[in-house]
Order: sequence, then structure tokens, then C-alpha cells
Amino acid sequence: MATQKTKCIGVLTSGGDAPGMNAAIRAVTRSAICNGFKVKGIYRGYDGLMAGEIKEFTTEDVSNIIQRGGTILRTARSKEFMTVEGKTKAYQQLKKHGIDALVVIGGNGSLAGARELAEMFDYTCIGLPGTIDNDLYGTDSTIGYDTTMNTIVECVDKIRDTAQSHERIFFVEVMGRDAGFLAAPSLQVPKQPLSPNTAPMMTSWQNLWSAVSARVRRVASSSSARVPSAAPCTMPSV
Repeated sequence: MATQKTKCIGVLTSGGDAPGMNAAIRAVTRSAICNGFKVKGIYRGYDGLMAGEIKEFTTEDVSNIIQRGGTILRTARSKEFMTVEGKTKAYQQLKKHGIDALVVIGGNGSLAGARELAEMFDYTCIGLPGTIDNDLYGTDSTIGYDTTMNTIVECVDKIRDTAQSHERIFFVEVMGRDAGFLAAPSLQVPKQPLSPNTAPMMTSWQNLWSAVSARVRRVASSSSARVPSAAPCTMPSV
């Protein structure tokens, strides 16, 4: 790791955007300035770094962004940065702009790129786990995961109301790449699952659809509130 004294910090966001990235940019910028460092914002991820899209930040540059989604630094995925030539170009821009350390906010691809840059040039890189997938080692909850999970639950609740009204099955696909941290918590597990001995053999998606639909209709009809028959209304004689 580089041993030179750090005076200027660069910050960029890369890959897919995630809720909370602006809050992270704000925290890095204001904390660094408060401790006597210069901060430079790098626009459009590694592509912007290689192109020199860099601007010195003040506390005013990150005002009124903490509640906003996305990222004020913009973001992009870069194939060029994956090459040796791309990383060399990025390192040259860092040295040209006097940036002694780089803070990368992004997912596994972005942080892998930061690690390779650090190893190749003995350069100081710090990774902040910013991804809705929650698939990064070393943290229980990545930046953006909690907000995304709550958004999914809210949407599924609304979809479920319509599904119950029409007595239908809705298939909901969520993001998450190869991890199931978004899908698993939002599952609606039946209270009385099908028994392996009585479950029909599924030979096609049509058979699966018919069996699941029939199951839901039975559960819906048995769990629906039954209104007792009211006594006949009689008017007193006058």
C-alpha cells in the first residue's frame, strides 16, 4: 500500500445505481473536508475517470442530495477499464489531478476493479459496498439493500391484493443477480404446503399453473369471512 501522505481524495460511483449512494457521496465529501482533505468528484464511473471528468467538490456541491435517489456523480459500466491499458489511463488521470486516494461506491464488479487498480499501481483505494443485491462480503447490509427490500415488500403487498381479488397467481421477478437476498424475504409461504404424497406430478408449466391456482382458490374460499344470516327485520305494529 502506498505510504505517501494523503491530501486529496477522489470519489466515484460505478455500475448500477443504488438508494443511498448520494448519502454516501455526501458523507465522504463532508467528512474529508472537515478533516482537512480536498475532495474531487469523478463523474460517470471509471469511464469518466479515464476521460478526466473530474471536479473539485465543496460542501455546497453535496447540499440537498441526501434524500435524492440515484447518484449525482452519474454512473456507467466500463469495458475499457477492465483492460491493462484502461487501468493505466485511469491511474494517469489520478496522478494528473493530484488525487492521492480513491473512494469507489459500487457493487462487486466496481470493487473488483478498484482492487485491481490498487494492486497494479500500489495505490490507495477504498470500497464502499453500494448495491441492491447485498452480495458483497464483509457487511450485513449493503448501501441500498434495505430501501430496495422495503420497496419490493410494498409492491408485492399491492400486487397480492389484486391477485386475491381475481383469484389468480402472479409471478413477481426481482433483481439480485446470483444472490437471493431480495427474493427470499419477500416469499409468501403457504401455511399448509402441499404434501409430497398428495401433490400431483408436474409435467409442464400448464399443470403446475392449474394445481397452484386450484390450491389458492381453495385457501381463499375457506379463509374468507362468512357473514351470518341476519334475522328478518320486523316492524312493531302501531
